[in-house]
Amino acid sequence: MAEASFYHLERSSLEAVLPELLSRSLQRGWRVVVKVGSDERLQALNAHLWTYDDASFLPHGGPGDGAPEDQPVWLTTGDDNPNGANIRFLVDVLSAVGADAYERTVLLFDAADSEAVQSARETWTALREAGLEVTYWRQDGSGRWAKRE
Repeated sequence: MAEASFYHLERSSLEAVLPELLSRSLQRGWRVVVKVGSDERLQALNAHLWTYDDASFLPHGGPGDGAPEDQPVWLTTGDDNPNGANIRFLVDVLSAVGADAYERTVLLFDAADSEAVQSARETWTALREAGLEVTYWRQDGSGRWAKRE
């Protein structure tokens, strides 16, 4: 059964959270697609993933890098899955159309953006009605992610 996990960004920024979640995904042997809402966001995220931590390396690529099938993490603005990913992250885009094509879809949304929160609620309802297993995650006071009911 496909899963959808909602990450409510309240204490940390996307730029702080996403590299950690991508690294954990790669450690589990998963291939990843990250869908963003615009070309500008894609370019900014691409640059950030190369520089976010001097002590680590997060292999990734996107349009213009070639050989997407060789990339463990692929950045896109579309619904493509050229690297055979089994997990998809949605950033800026909470429409989870096609979520059932992945083992897991991770939706990241900003608590300070009321439109994103409303969109997350609507997407949550739609995915549950579609029969996906849906979970909700928030950071606790120490910054650790905890599943909420």
